[in-house]
Amino acid sequence: MKIHILGASCAGSTTLGETLSARLNIPYFDTDSFFWEKSAVPYTVKREAQLRSRLLKDELRKSENYIVGGSLVSWGEEWKQMFDLAVFLYLPKEIRMERLVQREIERYGNQIYDDAQRHKLFLEFIDWASKYDDRSFTGRNIGIHERWLEGLNCPVIKIVGDTTVSERLKRIVEVVDRI
Repeated sequence: MKIHILGASCAGSTTLGETLSARLNIPYFDTDSFFWEKSAVPYTVKREAQLRSRLLKDELRKSENYIVGGSLVSWGEEWKQMFDLAVFLYLPKEIRMERLVQREIERYGNQIYDDAQRHKLFLEFIDWASKYDDRSFTGRNIGIHERWLEGLNCPVIKIVGDTTVSERLKRIVEVVDRI
């Protein structure tokens, strides 16, 4: 079983992916680990597109089954053929943004307010993430994700709303059991 979980930032892809990984006993890979270079200031140095794609593919080749969490929309058309199931998570903007601020505080503490560079990055990230529901936004948005999902050759589960991880897990496992 090869599963792709995606949605806006803080929709719950990582939490669900890690929980599903433990439940199904298959590895979970977060696209952020491949998209971003390790750097002194995290999440600021993008990895070259072909390299990140190759690195993720190299990891996936080691497993017959896997879960990939995060958006692959800009990674190439070949990714649309690599999954048996896709899960799209959608949360209202207010909930996502509240989670995003909380996550940034957990990661960086008061640095997001006290350190000038971290504060600037925090504000830029908040601004970028807040535009997800705007289909005219040139960055990643819901329209881009919807078009991506339409091009997949596997079943897609759409989970809308602030459901619990266990509710999400139940829906996915029911489908996985039928595939």
